[in-house]
Amino acid sequence: MKPFLLTALSTGLVFAQAPPANPKFEVASVHPSPAVRQDSVAIGVHTDGAQVHINALPMLDYVARAYRVRQHQVIGPDWLTSGRYDVSAKLPDGANSDQIPEMIQSLLLERFQLKVHREKRELPAYVITAGKPPLNMKLLPPDANPLPSKGTADVQASGDASGVSVNLGNGSSYTFANGVFTGHKLTMDQLARMVERYVDRPMVDMTGIPGSYDFSFKVSDEDNQVMLIHAAVGAGMQLPPQVVQFAANGSVSSLMDGFQSLGLKMESRKAPIDVLVVDSLSKTPSEN
Repeated sequence: MKPFLLTALSTGLVFAQAPPANPKFEVASVHPSPAVRQDSVAIGVHTDGAQVHINALPMLDYVARAYRVRQHQVIGPDWLTSGRYDVSAKLPDGANSDQIPEMIQSLLLERFQLKVHREKRELPAYVITAGKPPLNMKLLPPDANPLPSKGTADVQASGDASGVSVNLGNGSSYTFANGVFTGHKLTMDQLARMVERYVDRPMVDMTGIPGSYDFSFKVSDEDNQVMLIHAAVGAGMQLPPQVVQFAANGSVSSLMDGFQSLGLKMESRKAPIDVLVVDSLSKTPSEN
């Protein structure tokens, strides 16, 4: 099974809410990413003061990040998952990292001629709710030193055929290797966002449980394979039809058992999902 590290980069990358409208990078350089190896890949977002560097992120992630939605909420052409781009940019004076999503949005509108619209669709989903107590997760104390909105931040993902490791910054991270999913300092919403990359439909947090947690759970070997295939397909990797069919026919019953072991409940049902539909988008950015 080829790795799929790209999909493991969490939507924990989404930044804080309610920045000023229509901010723009002062300077931005955009290039298609160099070809990456199929047996391993490393991607990341790094901000240091006014400098922003984004490496090997697929266009799907840029669009989702720009409009503050999750990947499954973006409806568009298949190449969104396979087209990867590098961005090096400078924040204007007085701006901070909270405004980066809107700056990416301005970049996509101007350099890729992006056009989108929003709508709501009833879609199959996995819904996470609170299960029978007690909660089998370690509640962490409130963060005494949260990341400032202006300063440095790093989100990095790396991995190969043996597994994936994702550092979300500010002490939050997760690994998924050998069928074991281990999270550190994750909220319930982050847990849903992480695991969503490895299943075939949106995962919605309806637990209402606050706080950040450490936890670990295991899935079966078969479910592990199914989850890896779903992640690879989501990353735009070309897999043999029989492999894709194997995942389509598979289940994630042990994943549900894993959530139950944490004191949570995961069930399959339809849910109203807000989606962002890509009407048009150029593959080639205008010149720097």
